[in-house]
Amino acid sequence: MWSSLFHGLVVGAGLIIAIGAQNAFVLNQGLRREHGYLVAALCALCDWLLIALGVLGVGTLLAQQPALIAVARWGGALFLAWQAGLALRRAGAAQGLVGRGTTPRSRRVVVLTTLAVTLLNPQVYLDTLLLLGAIGALQPSPVGFMVGAALASCVWFFGLVGAAAWLAPRLASPGTWRLIDLGIAAMLGWVAWQLASGAMLA
Repeated sequence: MWSSLFHGLVVGAGLIIAIGAQNAFVLNQGLRREHGYLVAALCALCDWLLIALGVLGVGTLLAQQPALIAVARWGGALFLAWQAGLALRRAGAAQGLVGRGTTPRSRRVVVLTTLAVTLLNPQVYLDTLLLLGAIGALQPSPVGFMVGAALASCVWFFGLVGAAAWLAPRLASPGTWRLIDLGIAAMLGWVAWQLASGAMLA
């Protein structure tokens, strides 16, 4: 189970930690101290539900079809390698993550905005339902993998809010994101190789 949990943690972190509208929004709410932990909880909860649907739903269906398992294995390895390449590309043209001030908003508006930036992004479904579901199906412990991926989401979003004041000037630096993206590329490349070689399936 521990190896599956570790794989889930690494893959989940690699897919979640990137410059994007959701992370900018979460960081901004943390800086503004405006329902920050509620925003982090909603983002994490959405991820948990989608990851669970992916691993226990899509993943379970895949596990019953040996041909689909092979497709999931090689498709997942190729997709992770592609994501690693995108991270390398981002590292070559690094930008900072900057929180921007806005007028105060009600709890209802913040909740609706959080759900919008989280659930209206098609990439989230590709990452959670398909990719994590497919890789989870290949694990000795799919539940362990699911817990690891969910833990990565929880730590990242609550960390963004809790350490927003400390993180903001650092995440605004392109140099910091260059290092982060290089780390993401290395993690995803390693997992892609583990998946393709079959080492992750042991």
